[in-house]
Amino acid sequence: MSQPVIDPWLYSVALLLGLLIFVKLGFVLGKRYGVKGDANALSGAVFGLLGLLLAFSFSGAAGRFEHRRELITQEANAIGTAYLRIDLLPATQQPPLREAMRRYVQLRLDTYQAMPGSTAAAKAWADSVTSQQQIWTQATTVAQNSGSNAALSLVASALNDMFDITTTRLAATRDHPPAVIDLMLFLLALMSALLAGYGMADGERVPWLQVMVFAVALTVTVFVIRDLEYPRMGLIRVDAADQLLIETLQGMTPTSAHSP
Repeated sequence: MSQPVIDPWLYSVALLLGLLIFVKLGFVLGKRYGVKGDANALSGAVFGLLGLLLAFSFSGAAGRFEHRRELITQEANAIGTAYLRIDLLPATQQPPLREAMRRYVQLRLDTYQAMPGSTAAAKAWADSVTSQQQIWTQATTVAQNSGSNAALSLVASALNDMFDITTTRLAATRDHPPAVIDLMLFLLALMSALLAGYGMADGERVPWLQVMVFAVALTVTVFVIRDLEYPRMGLIRVDAADQLLIETLQGMTPTSAHSP
């Protein structure tokens, strides 16, 4: 499972401290060398570039976050359809398949509810892949033995959809901007702080209230962007969407009656 190269909290703390330090550094340099007339124009260009990068980063992260939530809904629907298609198989062969499906859904939940990158997540993923193979073999064998080509086709297509969505979800968890984008955003923020401090050098002291508002606002914005990128680790999470899979699992009771 995907996890950030740098922890979002560590990244944010480093950014906040860096901004404060670079504002002070810019102020000292401005005092030493004097504020030039063209400083505001150059600062405006850098701030504009920073704002553009923040906007694109936020938009991309929010889009990927929504896409991951949609995939959970799609998987819940695919599992529900496959579970209903078991009704097309001989009644005596249905209970083992239903039990295998329940185990499979629990493994899928365990995969994403475990800490990303942990041994537990890796084990749950590997077990779910093994469970896929077992369900496929068991279901197709029963369908073939039933002599119904229609049942075989419907069950096989439903299982294919159920299994394919797992690969799509795995790809979505690994879909992040290149690390160089995070580095560029970090460095550009520090450059902006340096120029901001330099532009304040015509005053007697650093206006720390304004500086703190600037630094905190920028840091929170970057933190939210990174939090959206890794929604299993931070404050903004897709865990609520997992309730769909939980409800699907709860609906798979051994005594439930289903219709295809």
